[in-house]
Amino acid sequence: MHLRNVEIFCDVAARRSFSKAAEVHDVSQSSASQAVQHLEEKLGVRLIDRSQRPLELTPAGQLFYDGCRDLLDGFRRVEDRVLGLRDRVRGRVRVAAIYSVGLLQMDDHVRRFRERYPEVELRLDFLHPDEVYARISGDECDIGLVSFPRDGGDFACIPWQDQPMALVVPAAHKLARRRTVPAEKFAGEKFVAFTGELTIRRSIDRWLKEARVEVNVVHEFDNVENIKRAVEIGAGVAILPIPTLTRELEMGTLSAVRIEGRNWTRPLGIVHRRHKTLSTAASKFVELLHEPAESVPAIRTLPASGSPSSAGKNGNENGTGRRRPRTSAGRAK
Repeated sequence: MHLRNVEIFCDVAARRSFSKAAEVHDVSQSSASQAVQHLEEKLGVRLIDRSQRPLELTPAGQLFYDGCRDLLDGFRRVEDRVLGLRDRVRGRVRVAAIYSVGLLQMDDHVRRFRERYPEVELRLDFLHPDEVYARISGDECDIGLVSFPRDGGDFACIPWQDQPMALVVPAAHKLARRRTVPAEKFAGEKFVAFTGELTIRRSIDRWLKEARVEVNVVHEFDNVENIKRAVEIGAGVAILPIPTLTRELEMGTLSAVRIEGRNWTRPLGIVHRRHKTLSTAASKFVELLHEPAESVPAIRTLPASGSPSSAGKNGNENGTGRRRPRTSAGRAK
């Protein structure tokens, strides 16, 4: 029985799709189907009910899937230890991230990881936060990058960043040239918000309530990109993590204004299954995530005085909200 066929079957079972599993393994859909068919012929039982959409496992398929996941985990742990004797890093790392972790920043991390560990297969998917947790629970990914991370139950969290939040306004807005603003100054403003099921929306609502500021929510989106586009066209203002605004601040289409007397931040964390030990390759990726990104430019708001020197100073104040690594092991949330 070929291990490759077992791996493909497990991905078909996890994703309930031949095409999605084929994409993971960089093979054709027919090849993925043939791999599962070979297992079924070998075992003499039907593993997958192909008449259902999405696909469903048969009772025999569920039993085989549960056992094969344990088998593959054990094999990879042994392989990891053997390779460690030779100081080699191989294997695969499956990462699921919310959309707003910062595409520029993640591109830099991925590039450096592949240069440093060319024998590791790295896969990065951007997903809704609920899907990130679902993939971790289903063992479809090794680590997840999320905001306001869970740390309890089936999930363990490694702190990553605390990203400062700011009031975001279009370039022509009356507050655009302010470096800071009291919270009461944007009371009553048209507000572009996250949708209610996201943790970041509930946090922002709580912050505004504590500041006794009421806003007029005119649009709701489940991702940062749509919120930024709405603010750019003047639909309203928003409160967003400053590192998600790198490109717009550089281009001058948006301005980020600090909120006086408020330390509103969005925590980012690296989550994984609590009782599953990270492979050497996954641990190396976590280490690299805590290194400074090389390609992300300094974040700048529009200067209060319009002078280049004040823009540079303000950019240094904003920073990227990066946290120092701990020794213990989007659609935006």
